[in-house]
Amino acid sequence: MGNGLSSDRLLPCLPSFQPLHIVILGLDCAGKTTVLYRLRFNEFVNTVPTKGFNSEKIKLSLGGGGGGGGGGGGGERRRHWTTPSASFHFWDVGGQEKLRPLWRSYTRCADGLVFVVDSVDGERMEEAKTELHKITRLAENQGVPVLVVANKQDLRDALALAEMERLLALRELGAATPWHLQPACAIIGEGLREGVDKLHAMIAKRRKALRQQKKKTR
Repeated sequence: MGNGLSSDRLLPCLPSFQPLHIVILGLDCAGKTTVLYRLRFNEFVNTVPTKGFNSEKIKLSLGGGGGGGGGGGGGERRRHWTTPSASFHFWDVGGQEKLRPLWRSYTRCADGLVFVVDSVDGERMEEAKTELHKITRLAENQGVPVLVVANKQDLRDALALAEMERLLALRELGAATPWHLQPACAIIGEGLREGVDKLHAMIAKRRKALRQQKKKTR
């Protein structure tokens, strides 16, 4: 689930050879830090509520990749396929209400945002929607791709994706903000790598559009 891409923003602040600056946000207890360390160590790490922030630089493979072989001329030739990868600098910022005014400091010059939502906590969905729309509507975040992680989808009482999309009013984020809603279970890692793939694709598409726009204005 997601929307299109607009290219009416300036070029991202980070040069392309640097790790992508990704900020992980969401309400407290949504599972943000669990997401971070599952991506970092590929295993579950017991966490405590984040008082400030956690930061990790992680290189991840993209799209699965793979290898293959081929034959010809009586002998076998093996083709070597390289798995594409990208470097990310993740910033996991505390979600307690008193810390949310600080989010803006971390999202400046962000290449992408990850907004983690507890799929079971229907009572706080309106609060999550408010915070998501507030941070994406900041002038400096206009057009920054957003990966919305519907965490805890493995639990029996988890809301359906369509219902979460409605409650979070994702289609009201505006045409300028590309987004994708990804079902996930951070504890076992299910859905996270697929979500990162989607986020990376949105960032790449946005950068390409911005480069094309820059050429037209010369």
